[in-house]
Amino acid sequence: MIRAATVNDVATIRAMIHELAEYERAVEQVRATEEQLREALFGEHPAAFTLIAEDDETGEAVGFALWFPRFSTWTGTRGMHLEDLYVRESARGGGHGKALLASLAAICEERGYERFEWWVLAWNEPTIDFYKSLGVEFLDEWRICRLSGEPLRDLAGRATAGLDRISASCTAQ
Repeated sequence: MIRAATVNDVATIRAMIHELAEYERAVEQVRATEEQLREALFGEHPAAFTLIAEDDETGEAVGFALWFPRFSTWTGTRGMHLEDLYVRESARGGGHGKALLASLAAICEERGYERFEWWVLAWNEPTIDFYKSLGVEFLDEWRICRLSGEPLRDLAGRATAGLDRISASCTAQ
C-alpha cells in the first residue's frame, strides 16, 4: 500500500533516511533532525512531500519517496524531482519501489508535470538495472553541480548590494 506520509511518520522517515545513507556509504553526511523534517514536510510552507510504502500484511513502513516540484523554462511547466527513494532491504523485490514510482508518476500525470527526474549513484548497478526495466532515460551528457560549505559562502560574499531587496522578493524557502 502506498499512502501520503503524515506528521506521525517523521521518526520513521528519519530512520529510513539514515538507512539509505548507510547503503549509499554516506551516513556521516546525514544531519537532518526530526524537527527539521517535521517543518520541511508538514510546516506552513512545505519544502517537499513524502509517500510511504507499507507492507500489506503487517502495515509496517518499508519504504518512502520524498519529492518536490521543480520548473522547466523549456517546457514552461512544473515537473517533479525525486530526492530520495528507499525500500528497506527486507522488503526489496516485493514491488514497493515500483509502486512508489508508479504513484509518483500518477501524481505527475494528475498535475500536468511533464518531467519526473532524479539522480542515481553511478556505482548502484542493482538500482540502475531496476530503473532500466521501467524504461528510464539516463541523461549521461548532464553533470550534477553542487556548491556547498566554504565555496558557497565565498560565492555568496561576492553578491552585490541590494541583496535585501532580492531576498525579500523571493517567496520560496
